[in-house]
Amino acid sequence: MFYININQCVNLCREMDDDVVANFHEEEEISESDIDDSFRSMFAQLSGDDMEISVQELRTILNRVVSKHGDLQTDGFSMESSRAMVSLMDKDGSARLGLLEFQVLWNKIRKWLGIFREFDLDKSGSMNSYEMRLALESGGFKLNNKLNQMLVARYADNDMIDFDNFTCCLVKLEVMFKVFQQLDRDGTGKVEMNIIEWLYMTMCG
Repeated sequence: MFYININQCVNLCREMDDDVVANFHEEEEISESDIDDSFRSMFAQLSGDDMEISVQELRTILNRVVSKHGDLQTDGFSMESSRAMVSLMDKDGSARLGLLEFQVLWNKIRKWLGIFREFDLDKSGSMNSYEMRLALESGGFKLNNKLNQMLVARYADNDMIDFDNFTCCLVKLEVMFKVFQQLDRDGTGKVEMNIIEWLYMTMCG
């Protein structure tokens, strides 16, 4: 068995300067009855005959959208980031997004775009490490210095984070926190797992 403490995952306790917190309580809950006709029509055009959006289709949609925003620095969404978003929203295990799942994801992306623009303080179209930390906190993730440094190293290109990498980082954080919270049933900040659970969380999360 593995014993995992969320404040020990990254390094030794002495390197941690703050608690690690994720706040999802403001997430909007919607039903299909809340989706307006214009969005339904757009979804029908994007999804095709099967009325579901695949990873490749999602990537194409997102790259078309960001290409219209000239103020954003971006290399475009990768298959990896698109797959992570589908994994986050896919409730039925189909590896595709239905109408409701796509609406929730669309709302998240709009929210993240607003956060990105707000904390791109110099309006360069990308964020430095300081702006990234502020943006992550606004997105609900209060992390320690060590973890923030590791995320910048992972998602930055020449020390700058563009919008698609910022989105990919938020998706990964949300997935991993939610998986941990599901395993931490008693809310102790610690979980016990076997090798299969560990591999599933780290490789598929």
